[in-house]
Amino acid sequence: MRLLLKSAFAAASRRYRHGSLGCQKEAQLGAFSSWDPRRNYSVAAANSEGSEAGVIDPSVIRNVAVIAHVDHGKTTLMDRLLRQCGANVPRERTLDSISQERERGITIASKYTSISWRDVELNMVDTPGHADFGGEVERVVGMVEGAVLVVDAGEGPLAQTKFVVAKALQFGLRPILLLNKVDRPSVTQQRCGEVESDVFDLFANLGATEEQLDFPVLYASAKEGWASRTFTKGPEGDGITMAPLLDTIMRFQ
Repeated sequence: MRLLLKSAFAAASRRYRHGSLGCQKEAQLGAFSSWDPRRNYSVAAANSEGSEAGVIDPSVIRNVAVIAHVDHGKTTLMDRLLRQCGANVPRERTLDSISQERERGITIASKYTSISWRDVELNMVDTPGHADFGGEVERVVGMVEGAVLVVDAGEGPLAQTKFVVAKALQFGLRPILLLNKVDRPSVTQQRCGEVESDVFDLFANLGATEEQLDFPVLYASAKEGWASRTFTKGPEGDGITMAPLLDTIMRFQ
C-alpha cells in the first residue's frame, strides 16, 4: 500500500517544481481524507526525464509525517518548509484550514502538501498533536516511510510525544529528531543535550531497534525559519534556511 500511496500522494496535493529561482506553485493543499490508495499514478507531469507523461517514478517520492506533542511547532514548521521552496504562504499556520483549528490554535485533521527538493518529491503530512486526535496520527504513520519528530527544546518530550513515537516505531519508521524553539533564551546547549537524552531513553523504553536509536538530531527555530545540524541560537546570513532539515530527510527517509 505504501508504494501505491507514493503516486496517490502527488495526485491531489500541493505541488511545486524546484528550479534555479525557487519552486513554482501548481495545485492546492489536500485533506488527508482525500487520499485514494488505489491510484498508482499521478495526473501531474513526471519529473524524471524519459518517464511516461503523467507518471512519477516512486523512487523519487518520499512520504513523511511531521509528528509532535501539541504546540511544539509542527504547523509553523510546515509553513517554513513551503516558504523555503518559494511558496506564497498567505498567513501563519496556513495548513490549519478548519475554522476550529484557527480558533483553538491546534491541528485537528491531518493535512498534506507536496514540495520538490533536489529533484525529489517530498509529500509532507502535518498531523494533530492533541491526544484527542491520536487516531489521525496512527492512520498517517501507517502509510508513510518516514517521520520528523518535533520536540520543544524547552519542554522536552511530553505525553503525546510518547504516543506518536510509539506509533512511529511500531510501524518501523526511523524518526528524525528536530529540537525546536532553540532560539528561546532559556534553551541552552546543555538543555538540548538533556532533551536529546530523554528522547533516546523514550525510544529505548518503547523497544526501538538499534537503527531507530541512531536517529539524526537537528536544532531549529521554525518561527524564525531555520534549522541547523549543530547547536546555535541563530545562524546568520545564508544559514537562515530550512535546507539542513530537507537534506536530512532526503538522506534518512
